[in-house]
Amino acid sequence: MTFTLEAQSGKARAATIKTAHSTIQTPVFMPVGTVGSVKALDMYDMEEILGAQIILANTYHMYLRPGDENVAQSGGLHSFTTYPKSFLTDSGGFQAFSLSNISKPKENGIEFRSHIDGSKHFFTPEKVIDIQTNLGSDIMMILDDLVALPATQERIKLSIERTTRWAEESISYFRSQQAKGICTEQNIFAIIQGGTDKAFRTKSASELCALDYDGFAIGGLSVGEANQDMYDTVEHTVQYMPGDKPRYLMGVGTPEDLIENIDRGVDMFDCVMPTRNARNGTLFTSFGKINIRGARFANDTAPIDPECDCYTCKRYTRTYLTHLFRAKELTYFRLATLHNLHYYLTLMKQAREAILSDRYAEFKEEFYAKRTK
Repeated sequence: MTFTLEAQSGKARAATIKTAHSTIQTPVFMPVGTVGSVKALDMYDMEEILGAQIILANTYHMYLRPGDENVAQSGGLHSFTTYPKSFLTDSGGFQAFSLSNISKPKENGIEFRSHIDGSKHFFTPEKVIDIQTNLGSDIMMILDDLVALPATQERIKLSIERTTRWAEESISYFRSQQAKGICTEQNIFAIIQGGTDKAFRTKSASELCALDYDGFAIGGLSVGEANQDMYDTVEHTVQYMPGDKPRYLMGVGTPEDLIENIDRGVDMFDCVMPTRNARNGTLFTSFGKINIRGARFANDTAPIDPECDCYTCKRYTRTYLTHLFRAKELTYFRLATLHNLHYYLTLMKQAREAILSDRYAEFKEEFYAKRTK
């Protein structure tokens, strides 16, 4: 993987990441394809209609079903799904923590029960790397000890100590595997923890960024804390992250969250919000969100967003989308998801253009001005 920083506007960054499978221009939003599929869409939609440069899949889910060894036998995620561009795989630690009936972080890993059949499993730093090696993702995330917020100082301290220790084990194992000719086209990111405590974030970032990782993520945010606390934590943490490697904020978020955190120097994002909200009737526009279930849209012949040139907006009206939603027509899910993801991906392109022309502050003002009309 190569990372080339092309421009900055304030702290906002425009860069290019090259993996074995695609060239990724940042800032970038990664659609979430948890089980190797972005809900309601196929890979033609992702590649040809949306032009997505990278998709996120999840280690926990792919490990449980269909099994990472089955994916490996199919040639890895790219062959298995037919998506030829880049994949990032989350380590699965969050899912083991949040979905399991019984999840126990221990000194050497996470014990959990499958949410599918209750079977018992154990993730270690080495095991999640082996799973992601089978998946063949371009970027793999390491196992970290995530804690829900609010948490005690003692629990956060334990979290970052474990996370650092697991990170040391992970990078040592990963590089040793590469020395054997295994996973040589894959890359690995560490995950900074520490809640919203700046001292803990400093410690975690300083320890992890001293290790030989290809990029670094900020984890453990957007888990219930106030937005401003998240923004302040990101702003504080970024200053301890290297400027010549990608910075990834995990699981974030709203369009406003993306704009704010780009402004603070973040390059990469993912979130289920655009796809989940689409299925629930919430659509993103240049002027804010609309709920297509609303009675006022039943006879509205305008597109979802008059400024949008997505597949859905060019062909269909709000009244048609309202009809499809109320009729529980499956076509609705595809059209709404295409629109929401197009909105997110276009927002990233616009942010990039603003950074390249050194007018990100003006772009941010214009973004918010439209939302106050």
